[in-house]
Amino acid sequence: MIARVNDFTCSDPGQTLIKNDILDLDLNRIVVAACTPKIHESTYRAVLIEAGLSPYYFQMVNLREHCSFIHLNDKKNATEKALRLLQAGINRARELEIIPYKKISMERAVLIIGAGIAGMNAALDLANQGIPVYLVEKEATIGGKMAQLDRIYPTDDCGI
Repeated sequence: MIARVNDFTCSDPGQTLIKNDILDLDLNRIVVAACTPKIHESTYRAVLIEAGLSPYYFQMVNLREHCSFIHLNDKKNATEKALRLLQAGINRARELEIIPYKKISMERAVLIIGAGIAGMNAALDLANQGIPVYLVEKEATIGGKMAQLDRIYPTDDCGI
């Protein structure tokens, strides 16, 4: 196990450091305790792939939103919580397994449930793109609420 402190782990040099550590130290799990996974998790997973490690051996601990931001004026509690979250991330990383990648053949078609105005418009748009569409409606007639209207605003056209 190795721990490193880096102010900009998501930067190119930080990513290179992770990649080199994986290769040089034969690491098999990576935990990054930093900012939001929403922005950077895919970046780190790509680094693992480049280093020949499964991207599923990566665990991110979100210290920014879970500690720094919400405990802005309470450094002691923020630090204690960060340590607990980091330990939880390490423990979880120990249990990570490869998720097999499966390629499944599929028919390019769409099932639309509901033949109201929205369903019919979606069906027409997709069919016009050459995609087979299956439109299903539970009622005896199509049109949804529009079929119940006598006239349509603003043109005063017939609703049926």
